[in-house]
Amino acid sequence: MFKKIIAIFVIVLFVMSIFSCGQVKKESSIKIAMVTDVGGINDQSFNQSAWEGLKRAEKELSIGVGYLESSQDADYAPNMETLLDAGNDLIWGIGFKMGDTIKEKAMANPDQQYAIIDYAYGDETPINVVGVVFKEQEPSFLVGYIAGKMTKANKVGFVGGMKFPLIEKFEYGFKAGVKLANPDAEIFSQYADSFTDAAKGKAIANQMYENGADIVYHAAGGVGDGVIEAAKEQDKFAIGVDRDQNSLAPEHVITSAMKRVDNAIFNVAQLLVKGEFPGGTTVVYGLKEGGVGIAPTSYKLVPADILEEVAELKAKVISGEIVVPYTPDTYAEWLK
Repeated sequence: MFKKIIAIFVIVLFVMSIFSCGQVKKESSIKIAMVTDVGGINDQSFNQSAWEGLKRAEKELSIGVGYLESSQDADYAPNMETLLDAGNDLIWGIGFKMGDTIKEKAMANPDQQYAIIDYAYGDETPINVVGVVFKEQEPSFLVGYIAGKMTKANKVGFVGGMKFPLIEKFEYGFKAGVKLANPDAEIFSQYADSFTDAAKGKAIANQMYENGADIVYHAAGGVGDGVIEAAKEQDKFAIGVDRDQNSLAPEHVITSAMKRVDNAIFNVAQLLVKGEFPGGTTVVYGLKEGGVGIAPTSYKLVPADILEEVAELKAKVISGEIVVPYTPDTYAEWLK
């Protein structure tokens, strides 16, 4: 009987040790979480792309992932504090509007690692922060060329979210591509002062279509949903942004300027897992790095000969033969 009790006791200890080891392993695994911008996790744009990158990291790198959504700018700081309290190894801010908040939190919590999409601190980058930026003008240039070649009305449009230098990169890259393809094309341009007001995006696009435009490109987050809806109702064309948005209107979204936020998120996760987190630096993704490009579904509505020309332009941008403008001044210089 005594031997049997001892045996049971040993088995219990063994089971408890296994359970304990499992718990330690779980608690010591890497955890990465993100704070979305106001568009939310299902914005069909860069927040959603970011989450797709984290989900890929969860699957391929066996890490824990999570997110908190922001409905207004005031949510950024408390959301980051919540993720800090939850013991995440890396906290992402998805969007340039979180630039000040990320820096403030990083300075207050020097042992916590942070990363941010669409913001560069330059020489003032905290050692526990990595900034990730993109050359948005480059894919915008390529879709602009497509628009310039495909417009039958010689009129196209651009709808921006809020007028910041970041969104201007989309605008001026697009305009440069249009003008290269079709110097006589007229380009309408308007900002919605929002990244979430789809109704306003629809109203702006409708006005552009009524004024004769037959293709409208948006770089406006959720506002762009309204642009695409207008294209469907008016039987015109739209150009998506950030993700391949053809699925939103298969007969009307001819291409999209893709910004591979998902790849950037995954790549930084890989480095973190390897113990090579690039804190204190800014990572830049352009065509050369495979961080931007045009949608793989472009072949559905864009003629093959135009796509061949786009491939040639892409090669020239990668080689440095073409430097795409991204500001009012560089665009003015481009036109000369």
